[in-house]
Amino acid sequence: MTQPPQQPPQQPGFGPPQDPSQPPAQPGQQPAQPAQPPQQPPAPGGPDLGKAPGPGYGYPQAPQSPPAAPAAPPTPPPAAPQGPGYGYPQQPPAGYGYPQQPPAGYGYPGQQPGPYGQPQQPGPYGQPGYGQPGYGYPQATMPMQPQVGQPGGGRKFNAQLIIIVAAVVAIALIVGGGVWYASSGKDDGRNTSADSGGGTGGKDAKNGGGEGGASGGEEKAPADPGSEVLFQVPAPKVPKGSTTVVTSGSWVTDTVYAKSGIAEIVGYDRDKGTEQWTIDLPGPVCEASDHVTEDNRTAIVHKPAMPTKTDPQSCTQVTAIDLESGKQLWSRTAKSGTMPISFGNVTLSGSTVAAGSTSGGAAWEIGSGEQLWAPKTSDTCYDAGYGGGEKLVAVRKCGSYDQRQLHIQTIDPKSGKVITEYKMDEGIEYAGIVSTDPLVVASDVGDSAGDGSGISDFFSIDNKTGKLRTRISAPGEEFAARCDTITKIEQCSGLAVGDDRLYIATEEGESAGEYGRTNEIVAFDLATGKETGQRADAGDGYVLTPLRMDGGNVLAYKRPPYDKGGQIVSIDGGSFKQTTLMENPATESVREVETRMLPEYAEILFSQGRLYMSGVYASDFSSSDKEYLVIAFGTG
Repeated sequence: MTQPPQQPPQQPGFGPPQDPSQPPAQPGQQPAQPAQPPQQPPAPGGPDLGKAPGPGYGYPQAPQSPPAAPAAPPTPPPAAPQGPGYGYPQQPPAGYGYPQQPPAGYGYPGQQPGPYGQPQQPGPYGQPGYGQPGYGYPQATMPMQPQVGQPGGGRKFNAQLIIIVAAVVAIALIVGGGVWYASSGKDDGRNTSADSGGGTGGKDAKNGGGEGGASGGEEKAPADPGSEVLFQVPAPKVPKGSTTVVTSGSWVTDTVYAKSGIAEIVGYDRDKGTEQWTIDLPGPVCEASDHVTEDNRTAIVHKPAMPTKTDPQSCTQVTAIDLESGKQLWSRTAKSGTMPISFGNVTLSGSTVAAGSTSGGAAWEIGSGEQLWAPKTSDTCYDAGYGGGEKLVAVRKCGSYDQRQLHIQTIDPKSGKVITEYKMDEGIEYAGIVSTDPLVVASDVGDSAGDGSGISDFFSIDNKTGKLRTRISAPGEEFAARCDTITKIEQCSGLAVGDDRLYIATEEGESAGEYGRTNEIVAFDLATGKETGQRADAGDGYVLTPLRMDGGNVLAYKRPPYDKGGQIVSIDGGSFKQTTLMENPATESVREVETRMLPEYAEILFSQGRLYMSGVYASDFSSSDKEYLVIAFGTG
């Protein structure tokens, strides 16, 4: 992430991280302190990744040392919309997570949503409203290597302190450099660690994999798992007058790797990196669906024009795209009253594109663009967002702020008709969709997680009856999963769901080896809520993060220690035996780029022996180091 001109205070809730790019301290020595983040983040320039120039786009020219990657920011919830009826969540009282005036500045717009029928005041560049700076969001701090699920690990501050420090950071930024336009990226959903998880594998997992079988998947171990750099794409230049813009969204088909740039989506040859097509957009992408149809279509939300300081624009455009042909299929808006809605999330189930907001949800048929339903205006409930994939699930908010109740609804993707419904306890303000089939929902009940992860409990719900099957406690100090339950709805990381099990990464702990840190992936039965006893150990110095399911197996990324390359492993769903599918080069120049694109704050896709790691924002900060939008690895 980028570093603002004035050094902010340490991010609340996390202690000093261990930097895996540095060797461990020797016995009797003081541990090395993490390198201080640079005062100015780097701009395009970069290391030679050890691959001779070729036809691929964006090969680096001069070796440089990129800065360490940023950590996930704190999680302030948005101010509730005003008004008594549908589309008017009540004005909340002051207190945890509900400042009366949200702090303005870098990543924290200072306006409350407007009255019913009026568009929300846009948030950071490319992001509607006062969103949660979660996975992939630009932020003020830029610690070195974070721990999985809890950047930096260590102490956990209380929520009040998080709000206070966030406000201080925002004020410091305003004083130091004026108002910053920033944007959030998305966890790449079911294919990245940040999104990683809720997917059930298959084409819809957007990773190019198939359903595989109950006993295995389609991803096979090569004769030699050692990889090489296939291509790199330099970070795009930010338009004049902007500082940071969103580049969220990436997909893999059998022939193309597609990635959002600045107001565009580009399709690259998946092996060479040569550009195959470009879809130009009038404004930057705000959100991108994690799902892809069988014929490689997907959907995004973007702004109708390029933002300016006086006109930041809202995320009103829902657009369907064809990832094979590189064509825009259609672009639509929906209105609340007379004004276009600014959408906070978008998803895809079957042939239905659904987008939600604090003004309600709408849906369209992906082939024709025909509107299937519009926001309801006759009751006190609204569809805050949707989870897609095998089924379509709505998170519907009902009641006033002090009597809020979330309805988790499995709905017909063609008509929007409710099939089953589970009503969560009153007082639970936010929920994220981890998986739609089986249906798993995450929530921070009573703000008890204490680590900004958005998760204290998982709810396993029966799709057919709407009844709760079991509730799984997942204390933040033990587990590394995270969800943006406030606006993204479907953005969760550090977990995967398959074979009626929840696979979740633990927080880092001490290791007996020379590197000293490691973690595990454990499994929970979604019928009983109990651990199955299956545990996959990352190994000394490595940290495991689930990416997605591959048939009955769990695909995971292993963050390496300071002197090794990252790995992709397949964990057998029965024996939990690990098979290495890829191991990246351990050269310093490659490791420096890879460690800037780790699961906590980047998009990671693995398909058919190819690994794509990409950033979710671009900045205009000047530096001698080269920034990359994408780095791709492949095995023979």
